[in-house]
Amino acid sequence: MNSNNTLSGGKDITVSTSAIIAGIGLLVIAIIAPIANFSILQRLVVPDDAARTFSNIAASEGQFRFGIILFLATAILDIIVAWALYVFLKPVNKSLSLLAAWFRIVYAAMLGIVSYYLIYVLQLISGAGYLSAFEPDQLHAQVMLSLDNFTHGWNFTLTIFGIHLVLLGYLLFKAGYIKKILGILVLIAGLGYMTDGIGKVFTSNYTMTISAYTFVGEVVLIFWLLITGRKIKETN
Repeated sequence: MNSNNTLSGGKDITVSTSAIIAGIGLLVIAIIAPIANFSILQRLVVPDDAARTFSNIAASEGQFRFGIILFLATAILDIIVAWALYVFLKPVNKSLSLLAAWFRIVYAAMLGIVSYYLIYVLQLISGAGYLSAFEPDQLHAQVMLSLDNFTHGWNFTLTIFGIHLVLLGYLLFKAGYIKKILGILVLIAGLGYMTDGIGKVFTSNYTMTISAYTFVGEVVLIFWLLITGRKIKETN
């Protein structure tokens, strides 16, 4: 048994260390992502009212910029979490763990890319001289279009994220050092995200949010990694 939980010369990080890194990363994501989406973005955006949305963002530009930073920080943390979970589950199935990690990395990359639409909104509200070529209604419409593009892009990435969770749930289920119920809960969370992502992208009148009820597996995983996962020792 290897009891060393720190990095040392020539040695990879241990399973227990990767559990701590993944748990902390997931916990931070669970805090900052809702702030960016619900407390900032959704509070400023008024559906079907482009003029009011434009005014809200222009009046709260600092908050909007902070929201963008949080979205980008989420994407970066997701890459770190993908790596840590790969190390943590590599003993179960190295190839499948790598595949699961790549799906999360692709999700993170796509989130970073679609965040450009939010940066573009900042350009539209900047008051730059060249924007005078647009009528106010046109400018407001451009802002709403960019915000919609971000939302639709993020909805699509949820499908990718859901696939990651399904693979992750399977790996957790197969791991002999983890309770199978944890794997089942994470797998269910993944199916919820996949259903919502596919429904929102391919159905114009999709109004359900299944992931709002199936995400419990993600929460359980965070605390399991920080409380129990960090005690797991890797067999030499």
